[in-house]
Amino acid sequence: MNTQWFQIESVDEKEKIGKAAGILRRGGLLAVPTETVYGLGADGLNEEAVRRIFEAKGRPQDNPLILHIPSAGWLERYCEDVPETAYLLAERFWPGPLTMILKKKELVPLRTTGGLQTVGMRCPDHAVTRAIIECAGVPVAAPSANTSGRPSCTNAEAVREDMWGKIDGIVDGGACEVGVESTIIDLTVTPPQLLRPGGLPLESLREVLGAVSVDRAVTQKMADGEKPRAPGMKYRHYAPRAPVTVVTGEARASARYLLTHIGAGAGVIVFDEFAGLFPGHIVHRLGGMHDKKAQAQRVFDALRTFDSTGVTEIFAQCPDTGGLGLAVSNRLKKAAGFRCVEAPDDTIVVGITGGTGAGKTTVLEILEKNGALILDCDAVYHEMLRSDEALRAALRSAFGDVFDESGALDRQKLGNIVFGDREKLRRLDDIVHEFLPRELARRMAASSASTIGLDAIKLMESGLGALCDTTIAVAAPEEVRVRRIMKRDGISEDYALARIRAQKSDGWFSERCDHLIMNDYATSSEAKENIRKRLNIIFMQIKETKQHGKQTQ
Repeated sequence: MNTQWFQIESVDEKEKIGKAAGILRRGGLLAVPTETVYGLGADGLNEEAVRRIFEAKGRPQDNPLILHIPSAGWLERYCEDVPETAYLLAERFWPGPLTMILKKKELVPLRTTGGLQTVGMRCPDHAVTRAIIECAGVPVAAPSANTSGRPSCTNAEAVREDMWGKIDGIVDGGACEVGVESTIIDLTVTPPQLLRPGGLPLESLREVLGAVSVDRAVTQKMADGEKPRAPGMKYRHYAPRAPVTVVTGEARASARYLLTHIGAGAGVIVFDEFAGLFPGHIVHRLGGMHDKKAQAQRVFDALRTFDSTGVTEIFAQCPDTGGLGLAVSNRLKKAAGFRCVEAPDDTIVVGITGGTGAGKTTVLEILEKNGALILDCDAVYHEMLRSDEALRAALRSAFGDVFDESGALDRQKLGNIVFGDREKLRRLDDIVHEFLPRELARRMAASSASTIGLDAIKLMESGLGALCDTTIAVAAPEEVRVRRIMKRDGISEDYALARIRAQKSDGWFSERCDHLIMNDYATSSEAKENIRKRLNIIFMQIKETKQHGKQTQ
């Protein structure tokens, strides 16, 4: 089949819109853009055209289609007994990512509705597509324009990949703004029921409707023999070729879980904050862990792009279910066939950092006396230098044989190589940051401690700060730090001052860490008590945040 390509950027391009609409009027298949995902459109009243949708997608016949219309004024053409709530929702949210399930009229074929006496109605928030529907003069049945089961398409090139040569035309109307399909609400039951979470959050529906129940298919797999009442309820959807495992739970906890569970050939979908922790893996960023809009926009692209790689499995972090997170979570779990694991989150991880002589030891001692496990990142790294063959091999590959005859690292030899060469020093840091986080996560997972302190000078630079529930920088006035270093290391005042001034400033730490604690007099019992009180407040805040997070999962 010869597929036509339409580049339409404005409703003023009447000739192109007319040609695209002509395909629909003649019973052809036309991929159209919407604000959610691209749809594979056909005349929803033409049974033969609708049959071709199922054929092109490889879609099960009992999976209902949604009718797209240009305005709420078309509802009564195709629906019986339209309730007042439908018009209230349309006034508030149309055009937009909302589909309403209503009773159908006889002229709507059962083939379109999957054999149901109800039909999904939607007015898309894309001016070009509404203009095409208006010009065609028919309601457009339009499931997502991807091969059935694959991740949905959020740009025209993805549609080309799945549908070129199978359909009559593709309208390129740019990237989709929302990124996940429409929310589906069933208005034929009381109270109204959410059948599919999507681009309109459940919370917004409840603002208008009050009580809204949630169908169990939103959070778990439908049983064999159950008939879907809306698209996306029954069948495995949105799936790349490699098997997917979804990791739920608090974001930092799920990142720690991933570090200890992913294999060498695995791809990962993670929040932006953790992307740097998985060198050696194909990583797709889902957006910031609190940026639900970005997560919705990126989830399908992240799933689809793995198909062009050689990954053997995919692990994905999952957002909480607040706002658009419910839709993103649903799509990821559908892609995984509801194969999910919940990351344990019964440990508080505190990152401690600061410059030389700032007094980190005081904070670490207080934590340890209160039962915390302290992981000294520098000490762990040097342990790994003796036992981790992969780390040792990486160092040899980058810097030659830097181990002596006994197998111990020749620090002076390595230092001579890297400390005079900024690029080589950066390469050394990259190697350490590649291996250290996974070993720290393994030790955290093996510990029964309720609190773990990570002691790291380069806590933020290494990305380790992202694994912590909170990060604390310890600071002290320059003159105090000088006295401490002189006493501890037996060096001159000038040398102590030079070391301090070569390190990051207090302002640098303050900008990047969650808390800055001043430790003016490390030997003062009063100062220690003040630090202890400050730590107690910080821990109370962490526990409250964790409890709130569990309530939204």
